[in-house]
Amino acid sequence: MARMQLQDILFSQGFGTRRVCAGLVQQGMVIVNGAVCDDAAADFEAQGLHFAVQGVAWEYHEKAYLMLHKPTAYECSQKPSMHPSIYTLLPAPIRQRGGGAAAGVQAVGRLDQDTTGLLLLSDDGKFIHRMSSPRHHVPKVYEVTVKHPVDALQVQKLLEGVVLDDDPKPVRAAACVQTGELQLSLTLTEGKYHQVKRMIAAVSNRVELLHRSRIGGLLLPADLAAGQWRWLTVDDLASISAPVSAAALPDTLNETSAATLAR
Repeated sequence: MARMQLQDILFSQGFGTRRVCAGLVQQGMVIVNGAVCDDAAADFEAQGLHFAVQGVAWEYHEKAYLMLHKPTAYECSQKPSMHPSIYTLLPAPIRQRGGGAAAGVQAVGRLDQDTTGLLLLSDDGKFIHRMSSPRHHVPKVYEVTVKHPVDALQVQKLLEGVVLDDDPKPVRAAACVQTGELQLSLTLTEGKYHQVKRMIAAVSNRVELLHRSRIGGLLLPADLAAGQWRWLTVDDLASISAPVSAAALPDTLNETSAATLAR
């Protein structure tokens, strides 16, 4: 990767306009490789560069790929209507990356305000499209708590397909496992509006709690608390795109759902 001026590196990472970034450097607020650098035009190999701005440690990322443990009562919108935005959970530089009208990271799909769990964010448009497009069939696993006891017929209907009110084509779960009297683990490969809630309603039940635990092969880390975020690693990115085999699913997964997921 080509070398970049320090002010351009800071700008690309979301620390303000180029003028603001130059000012931060000139005021001695930027440390690079353990020493203060006050030359905004000083150039560095950007990839892998570690620096600190006003005492906050940072690492250069050409593109941002993040995971967030979305808490309840947050909206996946830049302009929320009733609840705080998930973007307020992120540091300002990540929200401002790149400048311009489309600055910052964007959520890869959305979770309802009352849904918790794994949410991906990025400023890479191609990545967002690939992960969001139903053509790529990226499986997403939801842990569902329902109002009424689950029975085998409901599981069967979810696997065979249910008709939603605005779509004549049946929508089916790629996998469906009953994990408790009122609990299901539901795997989907598309993302229609309120899909889990509407599918559960179509089998005469109602969602009480909804949590997304997995995207592709990426599990929400047990040590990532609600409201916390972290950068995705190279291994994380690889696991997202990796197919989920039947062996990776719960032992109680029946043959019908395993065969459906394998298609």
